[in-house]
Amino acid sequence: MAYSWDNRVSFVVKYLYDTDNNGYLDERDFACLALRATIIEGKGEFSFSRLQEYQHIMLSLWEEIAELADFNKDGKITTDEFKQAVQQCCMGRRYEDFPQAMKMFIDSNFKMVDLNDDGVIGADEYRFNCVTKFAIDDIEVVDEAFNNLLSDDDRRRGGLTLSRYQELYAQFLGNPDDNCPAVYLFGPLSEFSL
Repeated sequence: MAYSWDNRVSFVVKYLYDTDNNGYLDERDFACLALRATIIEGKGEFSFSRLQEYQHIMLSLWEEIAELADFNKDGKITTDEFKQAVQQCCMGRRYEDFPQAMKMFIDSNFKMVDLNDDGVIGADEYRFNCVTKFAIDDIEVVDEAFNNLLSDDDRRRGGLTLSRYQELYAQFLGNPDDNCPAVYLFGPLSEFSL
């Protein structure tokens, strides 16, 4: 159940988008994501120009998600509304077929995880990303998840390139198979109840 499509999409809502942990998505979550991305990319330094760029990306993503998922137009997106929208827009699709703002988010998320800016998410960056998102008490399960995520080409490169990350992110959201390698993109998941 931890790697079911339903649970994976719940994870995205709870740990990637719902920054204030109130159980639904709204515009404030995406404003917070813009600031978070700016600070993480700057490794603590603040850049107003980068904040403006991230605000454009995140608020465009919010507008796109709200258009697709805020079915009752109340300015809030529940987990169920988000799941329904992801099912309609992402299920069975490749990264190239995703909505533009979502692709921009995926690319900016890669930049936040690639802490050393070498174009590859290695094991150390993967570990760091996992432990900053949710509670983990055993590094071996994180390393096992990373190894299960990687293809032979990924192993030769030492991790995930942007194009591979895009492919895996699309599968994480759009592939209902609980056993595809993409289920490990964000680490060793457990069941999330929202």
